Amino acid sequence: MNEFREEALEGVRMRPKFLLEIPVPAEEAVARIRQGLDTPELRESTMAAGQYCEFLVDRSERRIWSPRLSVRVEDAPAGASLNGRFAPRPDVWTGFMFVYFLAWFAVAFGATLGYVQQASDERAWGFWAVPAGLLIIVGIHIASYVGQRLAEDQMRELRGRLDSVLSRQFGSG
Repeated sequence: MNEFREEALEGVRMRPKFLLEIPVPAEEAVARIRQGLDTPELRESTMAAGQYCEFLVDRSERRIWSPRLSVRVEDAPAGASLNGRFAPRPDVWTGFMFVYFLAWFAVAFGATLGYVQQASDERAWGFWAVPAGLLIIVGIHIASYVGQRLAEDQMRELRGRLDSVLSRQFGSG
């Protein structure tokens, strides 16, 4: 009976992740996992390509905060490592990152503009962009945390599907 070793890499993160070590070579692990995904109940809610697979929330249960579980299998000294990461849908993640970078740009631009205005003995109103941008960044992190709390059951469900596949294909989870 194979045992999996799990290394928790969580904490407060925008995209929580975890690491499992599987005591078989990566190529064999990928083949077994793909075989485990080829079941009627998982066909509609999983995708696989190369050394990657994704577990999706059922279409009828998806919300804007619904996560995906992306899994990547790589070679490791003792066999294979399975890197799992929970993330929002790609369109939601792209929107988050766009606002995030825009806020950091506002912080940098506001600080620069405020400094130039102050050095020119003008009213330094540009500095107001710094706290505004920082508030937006804090808001993004709070929204991420709230979204993870709303999706906690779905994250557990996706992780359960992965554990079920691993249990069936490797004999233990």
